[in-house]
Amino acid sequence: MFSRNARGLLDFSLVLLCVWTAWHHTPAGALVRRTAAWAFGGRSTARPVLAYYKGVSGSGVSAPALAPVAPPLRPFNDSEALAYGTHLALKGLSPAARAPALELAEELGVAPASLLDEARGPSAARRLHEALAESFPQEESRLTAVFAGRVPARYAVERVAAEGGTPNLERLARQLPPGFEDSTVAAAQALALATAFGLAWPVPEHTPVTSPFGYRLHPVLGTRKLHTGVDLSVRVGTEVHAVSDATVRRASEDGVNGRVLILDHGRGVTTAYCHNSELLVRPGQRVTRGELIARSGNTGRSTGPHLHYQLELSSQPVDPLRFRPRSNSVVDGSAR
Repeated sequence: MFSRNARGLLDFSLVLLCVWTAWHHTPAGALVRRTAAWAFGGRSTARPVLAYYKGVSGSGVSAPALAPVAPPLRPFNDSEALAYGTHLALKGLSPAARAPALELAEELGVAPASLLDEARGPSAARRLHEALAESFPQEESRLTAVFAGRVPARYAVERVAAEGGTPNLERLARQLPPGFEDSTVAAAQALALATAFGLAWPVPEHTPVTSPFGYRLHPVLGTRKLHTGVDLSVRVGTEVHAVSDATVRRASEDGVNGRVLILDHGRGVTTAYCHNSELLVRPGQRVTRGELIARSGNTGRSTGPHLHYQLELSSQPVDPLRFRPRSNSVVDGSAR
């Protein structure tokens, strides 16, 4: 089919492609790049080797590890949620990766150390966003400026605009120079955290939590397993509402989750609603915050009527109670 010369050229091209892939997208390539950077005193853009095996960020910090230690005292507005998410993402970065943000803070008159302080961090991050708002009016371009610095962010915004695209994090990340991988991951984490802080609750606020997030003795299997959501004690037929605008990614039934819905809220945030008696939406459908999406039940692997509500950031489950204002939380000691 091909001449000998053409086959030789094709084979050579495939070899080059394999070498490039191994260099940039395998643990071995990452290890070699890190070692070479250390040996010659340069800086490597390779992800940590463990990032190839685990769901971790470029800075080696998983999304669940960035969740707040305690839930907020009151509901956040959009700017407060973004500031708190920025503070948490900064704390998760290595000292080298957070350097651009701290330098920018000092330049704009915000004490760099306050950004990492548990008590002052959210308000300091909010002042940083306010100082950048005129130059970077869109949230995602502003986050890029916070984590990567103003000059790289401005360049990325201008390049995206020249191509006629919307300056979202994905497009901006492609336009940043090499070496800003941790910055773009942290910006995405901050945006996901901010989105999680803005979620509503799927059932009435006073509903007791009968089984919280975390490891427990499974009530059916009798083994110690991670409970990846919270169980909310509601009667069969209780209305279940979307906690924010979303696209329905799954509306199906299985032997474990029963009748289950999964909603995609964008920005790496999804929520799941399990054990329902009735599903009222279909895959691909757009739903709005507060919209009736299901009626609770006792389907699947369940010991009694309840709703299992699950929150995931970057495909990793986190405790939804950490993002819910304390004044709204009701916890019951019994398990489901």
